[in-house]
Amino acid sequence: ERASAPDVESMEEAEEKAKILAEAAALKKSAAAYMHPEVGVKTTDPTLFGRNYFNRYSAPETEEDEFADERAEILAEAVALKKSSVAYMHPEVGVCSEDATLFGRNYFERASAPDVESMEEAKERAKILAEAAALKQLASDYMHPEVGV
Repeated sequence: ERASAPDVESMEEAEEKAKILAEAAALKKSAAAYMHPEVGVKTTDPTLFGRNYFNRYSAPETEEDEFADERAEILAEAVALKKSSVAYMHPEVGVCSEDATLFGRNYFERASAPDVESMEEAKERAKILAEAAALKQLASDYMHPEVGV
């Protein structure tokens, strides 16, 4: 510890000084790259030349199965709605069908088939019709007193 001896830095001070000098060198390099864009970028790291086909910006976006199913359902509904609106706006086109089951006849449940009713329903219907006829006769007698009994 003589007066003419050079100052000795501690280990922490030496590490801090090295960090400051490294940051200054990086800033100098960045400033030179900013001021001279014509120089271009040079790199030798081989990992920079690899391609990621899944996360690159030009890769088509992948979506979850749930969203894909929903998208397909929405598109199918849109196609059906378009077909329906075209049929509504152009009635002159007409309807064309090619399904063979559309031309068959159901002889039991067609609109012109007579309804089949049970015996109880037939008796109830006869009773109601008889009461209606009696009420009609009573109303007719009341409205026309000149007609004898």
